[in-house]
Amino acid sequence: MAAGARPGHEEPAKRPDQSAEPDSGPSVETPDPGADGDRNGDRSSEKVRKQRPFWKELPLLIVIALVLALLIKTFLVQAFSIPSDSMQNTLQRGDRVLVDKLTPWFGGEPERGEVVVFHDPDNWLAGEPTPESNMVQDFLSFIGLMPSSKEKDLIKRVIAVGGDTVQCAKGGPVQVNGKALDEPYIFPGNSACDDKPFGPFKVPEGKIWVMGDHRQNSLDSRYHTDEATKGFVPVDDVVGRAVVVAWPINRWATLPVPDTFDQPGIGAAAALAPGALGVAGALPLVLWRRKRLTSGRTAG
Repeated sequence: MAAGARPGHEEPAKRPDQSAEPDSGPSVETPDPGADGDRNGDRSSEKVRKQRPFWKELPLLIVIALVLALLIKTFLVQAFSIPSDSMQNTLQRGDRVLVDKLTPWFGGEPERGEVVVFHDPDNWLAGEPTPESNMVQDFLSFIGLMPSSKEKDLIKRVIAVGGDTVQCAKGGPVQVNGKALDEPYIFPGNSACDDKPFGPFKVPEGKIWVMGDHRQNSLDSRYHTDEATKGFVPVDDVVGRAVVVAWPINRWATLPVPDTFDQPGIGAAAALAPGALGVAGALPLVLWRRKRLTSGRTAG
């Protein structure tokens, strides 16, 4: 017992973790000012990164635009300039047309009545002058924003396709598979073929027969029948179908297929259709009857 202590009374022993300072109540965690500062700093830095000067982003935007233009020219549409008067009055010299290049990528082939652009199949444009161009025009042509002045392409209307028989006698209309065409798109005052009657010709598979709308001013399929191509254009040489006149604005117009090409019986297979359909319809009936008669004899 310690000296001076009262008998029977002992001071409580202190625990090792007990502080001598009085209890000040529940502890409160003090926020770290540095944490919010870091977060605010991160947000500020993000804003700084997002707000880049426009002039720094401009080269990237130009590159993206050029790549998109090149892809569109290659796979979707391309502008072409009309070089002559052979498609008047549907198309005038200097018109810009947009050509659908997507359909051929999916195996689509030209159809009767369509206006198509195609590569020169066999020097049809021999001797035709090539317009001079500058570097800017060449670059814009490369990415598809301007028609190319160096490509020797032609534009005509498809009159007949593979398997068709096409002909035209002087004073008469063009006939496809025996069906006369009503051609309101022919240049006023022109005849269907009086300057160059032709046919009948059977169009080979994979080829097309083309003619200009300005018949008396168009060196089309009729004028190349003595050459290697026999006047026919390979489908593989077709760039695409002209779908719209895009320039000048006052001549904006679509280029639909004329109704005369939708007349019944104009298809090469149409003449065989009634007989073919009759055979196709009768064949199941004959087979069913034969089977019934055979089964009847077997059961007897």
